[in-house]
Amino acid sequence: MNIKLGEYRHFKGNEYEVIAIAKHSETLEEMVVYKALYGDGDIWVRPAKMWDETIERDGKTFKRIEYIGE
Repeated sequence: MNIKLGEYRHFKGNEYEVIAIAKHSETLEEMVVYKALYGDGDIWVRPAKMWDETIERDGKTFKRIEYIGE
């Protein structure tokens, strides 16, 4: 999986900055460490597999989170 550092937009409209790719300490699963670019700027983690997935809503298929730049 090749997730770049930089800014992304969630399909619901909020923007985030990927600040690191980490590994889960027990499973070694890749995790995306990201910061909300709104509100209090909370820091979150999400499995890389979920970050990079394609979803379907209202009969349309698209990326859950789309890269928008550095």
